[in-house]
Amino acid sequence: MKLEIQHKLQDYPENAQFALNHLKDLIYQAATDLSIDDIEESLKWGEPCYTAKTGSPIRMDWKLKTPNEYYLFFNCQTKLIDTFRELYTGTLEFQGNRAIVLSLSEPLAEEAIKHCLELALNYKKIKHLPLLGA
Repeated sequence: MKLEIQHKLQDYPENAQFALNHLKDLIYQAATDLSIDDIEESLKWGEPCYTAKTGSPIRMDWKLKTPNEYYLFFNCQTKLIDTFRELYTGTLEFQGNRAIVLSLSEPLAEEAIKHCLELALNYKKIKHLPLLGA
Protein backbone atom coordinates (compact mmCIF):
# COMPACT_ATOMS: atom_id res chain seq x y z
CA MET A 1 0.00 0.00 0.00
CA LYS A 2 1.29 3.43 -0.88
CA LEU A 3 2.42 5.46 2.09
CA GLU A 4 0.04 8.35 1.29
CA ILE A 5 -2.95 5.97 1.39
CA GLN A 6 -1.70 4.36 4.59
CA HIS A 7 -1.45 7.81 6.23
CA LYS A 8 -4.94 8.72 5.03
CA LEU A 9 -6.49 5.57 6.49
CA GLN A 10 -4.69 6.00 9.84
CA ASP A 11 -6.82 9.10 10.48
CA TYR A 12 -10.01 7.02 10.41
CA PRO A 13 -11.68 5.03 13.20
CA GLU A 14 -10.50 1.43 13.43
CA ASN A 15 -13.74 -0.06 12.04
CA ALA A 16 -13.55 2.24 8.99
CA GLN A 17 -9.88 1.34 8.45
CA PHE A 18 -10.79 -2.35 8.56
CA ALA A 19 -13.71 -1.91 6.13
CA LEU A 20 -11.67 0.13 3.63
CA ASN A 21 -8.77 -2.31 3.77
CA HIS A 22 -11.25 -5.11 3.09
CA LEU A 23 -12.53 -3.23 0.02
CA LYS A 24 -8.95 -2.78 -1.17
CA ASP A 25 -8.42 -6.54 -0.80
CA LEU A 26 -11.59 -7.18 -2.81
CA ILE A 27 -10.36 -4.85 -5.57
CA TYR A 28 -7.09 -6.76 -5.82
CA GLN A 29 -8.91 -10.11 -5.64
CA ALA A 30 -11.23 -9.05 -8.47
CA ALA A 31 -8.23 -7.85 -10.50
CA THR A 32 -6.47 -11.18 -9.97
CA ASP A 33 -9.61 -13.08 -11.04
CA LEU A 34 -9.66 -10.98 -14.24
CA SER A 35 -5.88 -11.42 -14.79
CA ILE A 36 -5.33 -7.69 -14.36
CA ASP A 37 -1.98 -6.97 -12.77
CA ASP A 38 -1.49 -3.26 -13.39
CA ILE A 39 -3.52 -1.71 -10.57
CA GLU A 40 -2.27 1.79 -9.78
CA GLU A 41 -2.86 3.17 -6.28
CA SER A 42 -3.11 6.91 -5.70
CA LEU A 43 -5.03 9.58 -3.83
CA LYS A 44 -7.62 11.38 -5.98
CA TRP A 45 -9.66 14.15 -4.38
CA GLY A 46 -8.08 13.03 -1.11
CA GLU A 47 -9.52 9.53 -1.45
CA PRO A 48 -7.76 6.20 -2.05
CA CYS A 49 -8.11 5.41 -5.76
CA TYR A 50 -7.42 2.21 -7.68
CA THR A 51 -7.10 2.23 -11.45
CA ALA A 52 -6.44 -0.40 -14.11
CA LYS A 53 -5.69 0.37 -17.77
CA THR A 54 -8.74 -1.69 -18.77
CA GLY A 55 -11.11 -0.01 -16.35
CA SER A 56 -12.60 3.04 -14.75
CA PRO A 57 -11.12 4.42 -11.49
CA ILE A 58 -12.51 3.08 -8.23
CA ARG A 59 -12.29 5.39 -5.23
CA MET A 60 -13.27 4.65 -1.65
CA ASP A 61 -13.62 6.69 1.50
CA TRP A 62 -15.15 7.20 4.92
CA LYS A 63 -16.62 10.60 5.83
CA LEU A 64 -16.83 12.17 9.29
CA LYS A 65 -20.27 13.60 8.48
CA THR A 66 -21.64 10.05 7.95
CA PRO A 67 -19.64 8.07 10.53
CA ASN A 68 -21.59 4.80 10.16
CA GLU A 69 -21.11 4.61 6.39
CA TYR A 70 -18.29 4.22 3.91
CA TYR A 71 -18.34 4.56 0.16
CA LEU A 72 -17.20 3.18 -3.17
CA PHE A 73 -17.08 5.96 -5.77
CA PHE A 74 -17.15 5.52 -9.54
CA ASN A 75 -16.85 7.96 -12.44
CA CYS A 76 -20.27 9.57 -12.85
CA GLN A 77 -19.73 9.81 -16.63
CA THR A 78 -19.89 6.00 -16.94
CA LYS A 79 -22.79 3.55 -16.96
CA LEU A 80 -21.44 1.79 -13.89
CA ILE A 81 -23.83 2.98 -11.16
CA ASP A 82 -26.85 2.72 -13.48
CA THR A 83 -25.86 -0.87 -14.21
CA PHE A 84 -25.20 -1.66 -10.54
CA ARG A 85 -28.59 -0.17 -9.64
CA GLU A 86 -30.27 -2.35 -12.28
CA LEU A 87 -28.53 -5.47 -10.97
CA TYR A 88 -28.46 -4.85 -7.22
CA THR A 89 -31.34 -2.61 -6.10
CA GLY A 90 -32.49 -4.10 -2.82
CA THR A 91 -29.01 -5.49 -2.14
CA LEU A 92 -26.88 -2.35 -2.38
CA GLU A 93 -27.60 1.30 -1.56
CA PHE A 94 -26.64 4.00 -4.05
CA GLN A 95 -25.99 7.73 -3.92
CA GLY A 96 -26.75 9.51 -7.18
CA ASN A 97 -24.79 8.25 -10.17
CA ARG A 98 -21.43 8.01 -8.45
CA ALA A 99 -21.44 5.96 -5.24
CA ILE A 100 -22.33 2.74 -3.50
CA VAL A 101 -23.08 3.47 0.16
CA LEU A 102 -21.97 0.76 2.59
CA SER A 103 -22.77 0.42 6.29
CA LEU A 104 -20.10 -0.20 8.93
CA SER A 105 -22.71 -1.97 11.09
CA GLU A 106 -24.03 -4.41 8.47
CA PRO A 107 -22.35 -7.32 6.70
CA LEU A 108 -20.88 -6.48 3.31
CA ALA A 109 -22.75 -7.90 0.30
CA GLU A 110 -19.43 -9.32 -0.83
CA GLU A 111 -20.54 -11.14 -3.99
CA ALA A 112 -22.41 -8.10 -5.30
CA ILE A 113 -19.54 -5.74 -4.45
CA LYS A 114 -16.97 -8.02 -6.06
CA HIS A 115 -19.08 -8.19 -9.24
CA CYS A 116 -19.36 -4.38 -9.31
CA LEU A 117 -15.60 -4.09 -8.88
CA GLU A 118 -15.01 -6.55 -11.73
CA LEU A 119 -17.27 -4.51 -14.03
CA ALA A 120 -15.42 -1.31 -13.10
CA LEU A 121 -11.99 -2.90 -13.59
CA ASN A 122 -13.02 -4.11 -17.05
CA TYR A 123 -15.13 -1.07 -18.01
CA LYS A 124 -13.20 0.00 -21.12
CA LYS A 125 -13.65 -3.47 -22.62
CA ILE A 126 -17.36 -3.82 -21.83
CA LYS A 127 -18.82 -0.29 -21.89
CA HIS A 128 -20.51 -0.91 -25.24
CA LEU A 129 -22.43 -3.99 -24.00
CA PRO A 130 -25.99 -3.83 -22.63
CA LEU A 131 -25.77 -3.89 -18.80
CA LEU A 132 -21.99 -4.07 -19.35
CA GLY A 133 -22.38 -7.71 -20.31
CA ALA A 134 -23.54 -8.67 -16.82
